[in-house]
Amino acid sequence: MLVHRARVLLPSATLAVDALAKQLEEKGKPVINLTLGEPDFATPANIGKAAYKAIKEGFTHYTATAGILPLRNAIAEKLKKDNNVSYEPSEIIVGVGTKQILYNAFQVLIDEGMEVIIPTPTWSTYVEQVKLALGKPVLVPLKPPFKLKAQDIEPYINKKTKVIILNSPSNPTSAVIEKEELVKIARLAIEKNIYIVSDEIYEKLIYEGTNYSIASLGNEIKDLTITINGFSKSYAMTGWRIGYGAGPKEIIKAMTSFQGQTTSNTSSIAQMAAIEALYATQQPLKKMKQEFERRREYLIKEFSSIRGITFTLPEGAFYFFVNIKKLLKKGETSSKWCERLLAKKYVAVVPGEAFCAQGYFRLSYAASMKNLKEGIRRIREYI
Repeated sequence: MLVHRARVLLPSATLAVDALAKQLEEKGKPVINLTLGEPDFATPANIGKAAYKAIKEGFTHYTATAGILPLRNAIAEKLKKDNNVSYEPSEIIVGVGTKQILYNAFQVLIDEGMEVIIPTPTWSTYVEQVKLALGKPVLVPLKPPFKLKAQDIEPYINKKTKVIILNSPSNPTSAVIEKEELVKIARLAIEKNIYIVSDEIYEKLIYEGTNYSIASLGNEIKDLTITINGFSKSYAMTGWRIGYGAGPKEIIKAMTSFQGQTTSNTSSIAQMAAIEALYATQQPLKKMKQEFERRREYLIKEFSSIRGITFTLPEGAFYFFVNIKKLLKKGETSSKWCERLLAKKYVAVVPGEAFCAQGYFRLSYAASMKNLKEGIRRIREYI
C-alpha cells in the first residue's frame, strides 16, 4: 500500500496533456502542441561550446553539492547587477532545475500542518510540493487581470502561515506584480514573520512594465526571502537541468544538506555551460525575446477577433490564459473542452484545472509562428 503523500500527489496535468499529444503524433496525427513552457529555440551555440570544452577537458566528475564556486560567484554577480540584491556564494545553491530548488526550500521550511499561501491561477507544482512537505496549500483566488495585491493575501494569513509563494511574471497568467504591491507584501511578511518563496524564472521575459525582486526592497525582507531562478526559459536550456536559489545562509545550508542526501550536485557540464550563459553576450536572449514579442502581438490580434473568449494581456513569460466560460456547455469543464479540441482538431492546450482555475485554457507561444498560425486557425474553426 502506498503511503498517504504518494496517494494524494497529483501528476503534472501539463505533462499529461503533452504526453497525450505525443501519443497522437506517434500515430501520425497532425498535432499542434501548444502545452509546454519550453522555448523552441536551440540553446545558444556558445553555451554548447562551453559544455563541450568541459567534457574535452575532463570536467565530468562530482562537484560541491551546492554547485561550483565560479558558478555561484557568477550568480551572485548576476543578482547584484540585474536584481539589486547582494549575496555571498554561501547564500546560493545550484540544483537540478528550479523544480528541485523549490522542493528543497519547501522541505526545509515547512512542517506538518504549516500553511503556505498560493495565489491562483498557479503552477500546480507549488501545490503538490507543499503537500509533499506535509504542509497545507492555502489557495487565494485572483480575478482578471490576475495581478496579485497585498489585500488579496492578508485575509488568509494566520498563526499557521509559514510561506507566501510569489511568481512574477506568472505561470499561467503572465501577470507581473506591481512594485507598490511587493512593498506592501514585504511589510506583511515582516510584520507576521512569514517567509517568501519568490519564483522569478520568467524575469527576462517582460513586455509590459518592470519586474522587481522582492528581496531588493530591504534587508528585513531579504532575510525572509528565498529567490528561485534558473536557465531554462531565458537561455533555452530546459534539458540542461540547472536552476538556483538564493537566501539566508542557514536556509541555503539546510537546503544543501537536503540536496546532499537526494541528488547531490547537478551536472558538472551544465554548470560550466551556465557560467558561459551568465558571462557571455546576452544578445541571443534579446533575439529570443523579440521573437516572443512578435508572436505575442500576433496572438493578441487573433484572439481579439474570436467571439466567445476573453483573455488578459500577457505582461511577461510566454503564455495566454484564455477564458472560455461562455463556450462551455452546461456542466462541461474546461478539461473536457480541451480534450475535444485535441480529439477533433489535434490542437493541444492545457485546461485551467491544471492551474486551479476552471473555465480557462493556457496556450504557450514558445512554439514556432507556423504552428501558432495553424493552431489558431484550428481553434477558430473549432469554436
